[in-house]
Amino acid sequence: MPYRLLTTTLLSTLLSLAPAALAQTFPEGIEVVAEFPQANPPGNIAVTPDRRLIMSQHQFYGGTDFKIVEILPDGSVQPFPNADWSSPPDAAGVGLNNVLGIRADGNGVVWMLDNPGENGTGRLVGWDTRRDRLHKVIYLAPPIIPENTFLNDFAVDLYNDAIYIADTAGGSNSALIVVDLETGYARRVLTGHTSMQPEDISMVIDDRTVTLRGDEARIGVNPLTLDPSNEWVYYGPMSGRSLYRIRTTDLLDRTLSETQLAAKVERFGDRPISDGITIDGGGNIYISDITNNAIGVVDPNGSYRVLYQDDELSWADGFGFGPDNHIYVTVNQLHRSPALNGGEDASEPPYYLLRFPAIDAGIVGR
Repeated sequence: MPYRLLTTTLLSTLLSLAPAALAQTFPEGIEVVAEFPQANPPGNIAVTPDRRLIMSQHQFYGGTDFKIVEILPDGSVQPFPNADWSSPPDAAGVGLNNVLGIRADGNGVVWMLDNPGENGTGRLVGWDTRRDRLHKVIYLAPPIIPENTFLNDFAVDLYNDAIYIADTAGGSNSALIVVDLETGYARRVLTGHTSMQPEDISMVIDDRTVTLRGDEARIGVNPLTLDPSNEWVYYGPMSGRSLYRIRTTDLLDRTLSETQLAAKVERFGDRPISDGITIDGGGNIYISDITNNAIGVVDPNGSYRVLYQDDELSWADGFGFGPDNHIYVTVNQLHRSPALNGGEDASEPPYYLLRFPAIDAGIVGR
C-alpha cells in the first residue's frame, strides 16, 4: 500500500485522487503529513534542518523490514540511511538492532539510539545527512546500561557536546545517561530517583487497562526534552503526573555526588501520563496525553491544558520540531500492540504522522 503525503500544496490534488482514503479528519490545526499501513508502524520522528523526515519503526509490533525509514516528498519511504544500516547488524557491526529514539541535530546529523542486541551493548549512531556518511558511533555497555535496559527518548546538546538519554529499564532502576559527545564517556545518574520511577497509577486507554508482560503497565522515565537555551532538561516517568527538570550544568558536573545531584531536581509542573514531549522557544512543553487521546501543553508557569483531542489521536508517541515551526508527531495505537495488549495486535491502521503549528518558535532536534 503506498503512503500518502499531505502538504499544503498537494492537499487538494490528493483529495480529488483518493477521497475515500483521505476521509479521516483531525481537529482544526492538525495536518496529516503521512499515513502508514500495518507493516510500517511509526515509532519516533526526527526533522532535519533541511526538512527531511526520518522515522523509526516501532519494535513493539515486530517484523518490520527496516529499523529506520525516510519519508520522501512523494509519500513513499526508503530505508535510512541505507538498506545495510537500516537492517539487523552484520558481522562487521553495520546495521541496527532496535531503534526507537531518533533526533536530528542542528548540523544535520541524525542520531539513532540503538538498543542492545545479543552482545548486550547499546549504541548511539550518528549519520551526517549533509555528507551522507557515518558521523560517529558511541557504545553504551554495562555497567552504564543494566541487563533490563530500554534506551528510549533522548536530547542532543551541541552547546555542551552532550546527549542526555532516558533509560526506562525496569522502573525501579530507571535512570538518565549523560554522554560526552567528544570523548564518548558515559555516566548513569539518578538511578531509582523519585523523578525516574513510575507512580502507582493505572494506564487506562479506551476503557482498557494497559498491560506489560502480564501485569498492569508501570513505566519509568521516558519522555525527555531539552530547552532551546540548553539550560534545562525536562523529563518524567511515563506512568506519572509530574514533569521534572534539572539543569544541564548539574548533569554535566562530575564532582556532584548522587545525593547532591538528586537535590538539584525540581518538580516543574503537572502533566498526564505521556510518552513523548518537546519544547518551543517560549518554554511551552508539548505532551502526548495518551490516556485521553490528546496532545496538550504545559505552559511556562507549569500549568497543563489540552490543545487537541480526538479519538484518532490514538497514542501520540514521538515529537519532532521542524524548521517550519511546526511540531511533527507520530500516532501509532501502541496500547493495541502485542507488547501492551496481551500478545494480540488489535491495532487498526492506518497509523499517522501529523503536524501542528507551535505556539512559539523552536529549534530542530528538540
